[in-house]
Amino acid sequence: MSSQKLALLTDKIIKGDCADVMRSLPRESVDLIFADPPYNLQLQGDLHRPNNSRVDGVDNDWDKFDSFKSYDDFSREWLSAAYDVLKPDGAIWVIGSYHNIFRLGAMLQDMGFWILNDIVWRKTNPMPNFRGRRFTNAHETLIWAAKSEKSKYCFNYEAMKSLNEDLQMRSDWTLPLCTGAERLKGVDGAKAHPTQKPESLLYRVILSSSKRGDVVLDPFFGTGTTGAVAKKLGRHYIGIERDDTYIKAATERLAQVEELEKHLVETPAKREQPRIPFGTLVEKGLLKPGAVLRDAKDTIKVTVHADGSVMAQNRVDRVRGSIHKVGATLQGAPSCNGWTYWHYEDEGKFRPIDDLRQQIIQETMTGTA
Repeated sequence: MSSQKLALLTDKIIKGDCADVMRSLPRESVDLIFADPPYNLQLQGDLHRPNNSRVDGVDNDWDKFDSFKSYDDFSREWLSAAYDVLKPDGAIWVIGSYHNIFRLGAMLQDMGFWILNDIVWRKTNPMPNFRGRRFTNAHETLIWAAKSEKSKYCFNYEAMKSLNEDLQMRSDWTLPLCTGAERLKGVDGAKAHPTQKPESLLYRVILSSSKRGDVVLDPFFGTGTTGAVAKKLGRHYIGIERDDTYIKAATERLAQVEELEKHLVETPAKREQPRIPFGTLVEKGLLKPGAVLRDAKDTIKVTVHADGSVMAQNRVDRVRGSIHKVGATLQGAPSCNGWTYWHYEDEGKFRPIDDLRQQIIQETMTGTA
């Protein structure tokens, strides 16, 4: 019954208080939460540029709290509700500035969340510090946390590496603020929401830590950036928002978003791929008994045998065993990834035997084997 109830609420915006709404959802039903809560900026008076024009900052009532205690009480309430609605293997992202992120980080740990990373979003076009009495505040911080230390959280490592030109994605992201055509405007030409996040930021968050078909919840939905990116990437979303103006803007925005169905390719982490023994390459005829494998420098060679073992050439002790064991022994190393260490010859070029394994994995996952 709970799954049926959740299905009726996905891909919708629910109006109401975020904690109350989350507590009304089925427990442990959401895969990922992205939260962009009030920062409690504690602004005092208007801020003006050197030409005396007023800075369009965040002065909304929803960002005003009487004290740190009232802000902390509010934060614990919604974080507690988020913990309850999150699946055991789910994760949460919380974004903030120096005004609030350290308080939220402590609360996350106190509640049992397990912090995985803090991400520094470095803005390429930050607002200057007009008064010249502090450093320009050029970044915000995101905390990524699993529900618990034992959670088997989702991390699409290969997708992030591919997005970053085959380099490991680092924990510092350089991205611009939301500007131009992406920035939603009201009928008066003013910003529809003062803290609208860029889609590029949510793209990394959602692509990195969820799977296609997962449910992504945003308890502070605003103008719907989380929902828009989730929809494009083939995820379901639940948005919670209490402001009618923001709900209207988000609804109109989401109606125009189309899923990138034809271009969505899942890149599973290597540890999640089917296990393919080296002998399978021999069984399928991709490598024949007697084939010679070598290291990348063409200095160490082994011969492939019919049972999937390899034997070192030109060695008196005739080292024989798996591609991993023999590779480690011949290097005098404690371990060796034979898939990337050994290379085979293909039309005059030497390629890692992992290319052949990936070919079988692709056939297995697509059912073409």
